[in-house]
Amino acid sequence: MTALASTPLFTAEILLGPVVEVGPTPTGFRRVIPIVGGTVSGRLAGEVLPGGADWNLERPDGSTELWARYELRLVDGTVVSVVNTALLAPGADVPFLTHPVFEVGDDGPVALRWGLYVGVLTPAADGGSVHLDVLRMAPPA
Repeated sequence: MTALASTPLFTAEILLGPVVEVGPTPTGFRRVIPIVGGTVSGRLAGEVLPGGADWNLERPDGSTELWARYELRLVDGTVVSVVNTALLAPGADVPFLTHPVFEVGDDGPVALRWGLYVGVLTPAADGGSVHLDVLRMAPPA
């Protein structure tokens, strides 16, 4: 089996607001975790814009779906939209892996539109933020 190579793309420190519990639904227990800001550093640099959220679902089997949508404003003013997903096994250890996908306008870093990206997400112990390292995956050279 061929191993993949990874290239660090950016690190985001994402600030979270108070959890909003929707409660039990037909598909599981829904929580909304607001994203209220943060910073981005590395090959991409800028800020995490307020207004996004993670629409988190604890499923009946004990697994948890993460589905976060938020925007980054890069230092050149370009806005990058991010959808970051994960499916965590019951009692999953941290950090855990996520799958970010990027939407970029024609005047932005369009290379983000293609390829495979992996996030390594570590929630803060106090629940007020998460640390996210994003890597671009590729076959070895």
